[in-house]
Amino acid sequence: MLDIQKLRDTPDLVKAGLTRRNFKDSETRVSEILALDEQRRKLLSEVENLRNEVNSLSKSIGNLMKEGKKAEAEDAKQASGPLKEKIKSVEIALAELEAAQEAAMLVLPNIPHVSVPEGRTPEDNVSVYQNDVKATHDFPLKPHWDLATTHGIIDWELGAKISGAGFPVYRGKGAILQRALISFFLDQAREQGYMEVQPPYLINAESGYGTGQLPDKEGQMYEATKDGLYLIPTAEVPVTNLYRNVILDESELPIRNCAYSACFRREAGSYGKDVKGLNRLHQFDKVEVVVITRPEDSYDMLEEMVRYAGGLIDKLGLPYRRLLLCGGDMGFTSAKTYDLEVFSVGQDRWLEVSSVSNFETFQSTRLKLRYRDAQKKNKPLHTLNGSALALPRILASLLEFYQQPDGSILVPEVLRPYTRFDQIG
Repeated sequence: MLDIQKLRDTPDLVKAGLTRRNFKDSETRVSEILALDEQRRKLLSEVENLRNEVNSLSKSIGNLMKEGKKAEAEDAKQASGPLKEKIKSVEIALAELEAAQEAAMLVLPNIPHVSVPEGRTPEDNVSVYQNDVKATHDFPLKPHWDLATTHGIIDWELGAKISGAGFPVYRGKGAILQRALISFFLDQAREQGYMEVQPPYLINAESGYGTGQLPDKEGQMYEATKDGLYLIPTAEVPVTNLYRNVILDESELPIRNCAYSACFRREAGSYGKDVKGLNRLHQFDKVEVVVITRPEDSYDMLEEMVRYAGGLIDKLGLPYRRLLLCGGDMGFTSAKTYDLEVFSVGQDRWLEVSSVSNFETFQSTRLKLRYRDAQKKNKPLHTLNGSALALPRILASLLEFYQQPDGSILVPEVLRPYTRFDQIG
């Protein structure tokens, strides 16, 4: 959530930022919030003045009683009654205004960082890096869904029977390769200084609001309605919420956490080639990295996290590129996002395998997450997270890139200590 002080101090900057995000009616929305804020502050001042008046009367009543002036004390008591009733009515109006202001603030997305390019669609994203790995296959290439079916390592129909489309069953070497990737990513994160945590897969609504999934993405999340819980769309949500309503000490910063989890997304409205094979699933595995740091350090940290995620792809030997997302294509909570895309040689297209974002204070404001500096002052924090990495499209790209003329599939060397086999087929 945006800081209300930012709207008060720089309304034109906020409006311009929202416009860059292709957010409709930014002028009207910001003006409405500022009008609500002004009314709220007036009522807050009024209720404080009324409380001071009641407190003053209470003191005078005590003094009058001590002096034996009972009649005057009784008059003062009579005067305080209407004031107390007035306080109650103003507090009710104040609570309603605060709720209205918060509801209006919750639908505002984050403001793009100044380095975020202009644009509205994925076509406006900017490629800022591409590694030099090239495909050198001199035989017809198959897509991963054909390879997986041929070798019996993924069963699409069995998953559909159990749950529906988008829930594949990994079998034999396919399941082992999945586990190998998870272990490899977690080991690499630990070597990079991230502390591993194992979070719950179900979250409450407070957690969803804390990281910005609610009220923006409720249609994408699976909900356990009887218990008011949601299946996590990413480990970012429970891991970041570990620090909800927490004041950290500056000496603890930066905090680096990593977590493996299954992720659950309804992915409504996805059709055609985008959902073929492993391209888009309702349940998938991912290793996530989450960082909490001081504002002055967060953009250096973002670049470090992007290099780290890209380094994992390099170690797997896959061709990839890095995109800087334009303002109109970023997620609701992000101030700046890089996407990493691996080239799928069997499909002749780029597939996103990681998204690394700086949320600045957008999440920490909702989470009431701060830190205490050396002067014992509470200050805001920036939160960041990134996929390191999401498995389905990495696995798809591995199967396609390492396929051999005889139909077998080699396992990258870095994964062989985990799989204990060198090839499939």
